[in-house]
Amino acid sequence: MSTKSTLNVIAAYDKVCAEKAELAQKGSNFAADRNAVARQIRKLHPKRLTLTVGEIIRETPTACSLRLLSDDGSPLPPFQAGQYINLFLTVDGVETARPFAISSAPQSRDYYDVTVRSVPGGFVSPYMVGEMFEGQILQSSGPMGSFYYNPLFHGGDLVFLAGGSGVAPAMSMIRDIINKKRPLNFHLIYGSRSTDDIIFRQQLKTLAKQHDFLTVDEVISEPDADYTGHTGYLSAEMIQRLTGDVDGKMFYLCGPNAMYDFCKPELEKLGVPGRRVRIEANGPPPAPQKLTGWPQGLETSKEVTVTVRGRGQFKMPVGEPLLNAMERNGYQAENACRSGECSLCRVKVLSGDVFNPPQSHLRSSDRTFGWTHACVAFALSDIEILI
Repeated sequence: MSTKSTLNVIAAYDKVCAEKAELAQKGSNFAADRNAVARQIRKLHPKRLTLTVGEIIRETPTACSLRLLSDDGSPLPPFQAGQYINLFLTVDGVETARPFAISSAPQSRDYYDVTVRSVPGGFVSPYMVGEMFEGQILQSSGPMGSFYYNPLFHGGDLVFLAGGSGVAPAMSMIRDIINKKRPLNFHLIYGSRSTDDIIFRQQLKTLAKQHDFLTVDEVISEPDADYTGHTGYLSAEMIQRLTGDVDGKMFYLCGPNAMYDFCKPELEKLGVPGRRVRIEANGPPPAPQKLTGWPQGLETSKEVTVTVRGRGQFKMPVGEPLLNAMERNGYQAENACRSGECSLCRVKVLSGDVFNPPQSHLRSSDRTFGWTHACVAFALSDIEILI
């Protein structure tokens, strides 16, 4: 089969070829609208969006979905099911931001739903679940992230391991499959502490009954006495019992950091190759002192001084991510993922020692010239940085 005949299956390919041929004959009048391309790019990939909280949907006692509308009523930028937006917030006087996966379908561009679970001891999530209100105005990034289905490489047999609000991108993927009528198998295995924590529980049960492609299994670690479903953790034995042969399956993993630390080795036990596992990062490590490379005996409560060249200094505990401490003290750095992947929050370490966990994804040039991803970096000593 020729390249051309292969490309013909792509929607609107012939139309684009015809337009290209016409341009080749007539040329382009750039003077007529010299900023058309730039405007279209900004429309599809805006740096900032202004959104309004149109509705707060209570999902569980500790979780809600925020339905976010565009400020002018126009369609929101397109996204792939599984992507996120970064919301910019002011909490207790601190300007900060957090990424949240979109749980609504990509076809519903009148709004984005983001689903949030209040984490005990958290800084932002309790505010979003307990204090936000309908009509509140927010700023966000455009949709971003690479945690989505790729039909060329991921195949047709998908298994999604979710924990907590990690079910949000799974819900968007399920809705997308339904709307596009994609010929896929999608198996959601949702681990929760109790049945009260299961977000979208009734919706998922209903969808699984209505659609043959969808299988939903709950796994409860602390079940009530009357619970009769699967109990325990998402171990290798549990995963294999629920999925059968893992050969050829594509695994998606989204949930709290502790879930990643547990599930990745379990998938390895089953012989699932790394290329068949897609992981959505979920913030900095909550216990950096337990990671390889952390100085032995260094307590996370120890305080160090951070000097921002030309702008002042502040103190912070070594167990706090550098970006969090910067924001808490009034210093801002562009950021999006807060998980060490996007590199937007890079700062240069001029002196002192910083711990970079494995998830920081530093480039070799970053290490050579002293750059670090502030969202997952931990100051081990007094440091001086350049923002």
